[in-house]
Amino acid sequence: MSKIKTLVAAATLSITATTALQAAVSVDQAARLGDDLTPTGAERAGNADGSIPAWTGKGVETPPAGFDPASGNYPNPYSGEKPLYTVTKGNIAEYAELLSEGQKTLLEKFGDQGYKIHVYPSHRTFAAPEWFYEGSKQNATGAQLVADGQKIDGNLPGVPFPIPQNGLEALWNHMIRWGGYEFVFETEAYYVDASGQPILASKSTNYWEFPMFMVKKEGRDYGTRDMRWAYLRSDFTGPARRAGEILLVHEPGADYTEGKGRSAWQYLLGQRRVRKAPAVSFDTPRPASAGTSTYDDAYMFNGSPERFEWKLVGKKEAIVPYNNYSILFEHGNTEILGESFPNPELMRFEKHRVWVLEATLKEGIRHIYAKRRFLIDEDSWQILENARWDGQGKLWRVGLALPAMLWDIPAPLLTSEISYDLINGLYNVTGKPLPGTLRSENGKGVQYFSPQGMARMGVR
Repeated sequence: MSKIKTLVAAATLSITATTALQAAVSVDQAARLGDDLTPTGAERAGNADGSIPAWTGKGVETPPAGFDPASGNYPNPYSGEKPLYTVTKGNIAEYAELLSEGQKTLLEKFGDQGYKIHVYPSHRTFAAPEWFYEGSKQNATGAQLVADGQKIDGNLPGVPFPIPQNGLEALWNHMIRWGGYEFVFETEAYYVDASGQPILASKSTNYWEFPMFMVKKEGRDYGTRDMRWAYLRSDFTGPARRAGEILLVHEPGADYTEGKGRSAWQYLLGQRRVRKAPAVSFDTPRPASAGTSTYDDAYMFNGSPERFEWKLVGKKEAIVPYNNYSILFEHGNTEILGESFPNPELMRFEKHRVWVLEATLKEGIRHIYAKRRFLIDEDSWQILENARWDGQGKLWRVGLALPAMLWDIPAPLLTSEISYDLINGLYNVTGKPLPGTLRSENGKGVQYFSPQGMARMGVR
């Protein structure tokens, strides 16, 4: 891995999840939020050479004229920009300090087939409501990890640890990150096999609601209640063998202790009943990708952190996928899929500062990955890239998020990603909205996200 430039105190970066979990930061440290740090803990200033701009808090400052939320699409606000430079297999060394190990591997493996990385001007588009910023500042001095890092005490809606002191705090920032209030979209998940053939793994309508944030939208008091971060319901319409299935997941807001973590249910057509689904976690193969990734690969990482040791390595400048409006909203999946990788002409990369987080499998614990590495966006706390190694220490899978800001909310779209299986020679694209289907309100009541609601909707 390239040398990481330490941008915060070394003592902060050396703490891992195996040490005593520390209390919240001091009042003096928290006072930096909204000053030299953004309200969510990023460095407000740009970098020395100006290739990373300062954060203004204005998000996408000039949305395309004539934008209509009812269209289900978010046009590219930077459609007139051209790449500043392109990274290829032939010039990896020139940009080595800015490339992750996963990206270098993809360039080496597929560079002769046309894989490349177009790097565009950087735009720090992340934005959130004022209440989210205020909650983040209160969390800096009030939130604390307990129960061996499986629970947060004192957390309000916002970034739980805007000035993270260890790897688990940084991970929690990703796990309950800002993603809006609710939305719905249709998606088709494809994987492309070793022969270059695209295969439909699933087609579904996905309904999301974020109870932790909905209380703010509806003006209700949050208090200190155990509020769920997200409800996700996927109603499958294809392929034919999966049509009629339903998956429902309740994701915890701040507590993965026993009996408090994820709850999941499935409606399977053959059984014609709703069943609890305890296997919707960890390294269980994920049906939405036809088993080419795991449940805890979804959204770059999700679920309980209990099986790994987490280390916050440091912060660095990196070339990462960012502001991917074109590939998300202008093209259907079958239009973007190439034999070994999606069309690189549709992908957008920018230079941003990221946190580097490493996970090592705990001694005596089972998981198909022995090691994982993540690049986390300093502004949004969304994981932008991951790399996953098998038990023999071989780089197995590489994941790229496809982030874009939905500027009218404002909130980032959290769901879209590409995952490469380097050993088996295939990749998948999941969570990408079909053009014209995204809505920022799902039109469903809370009962729709209950097992009882699933049972009523199940095909009889």
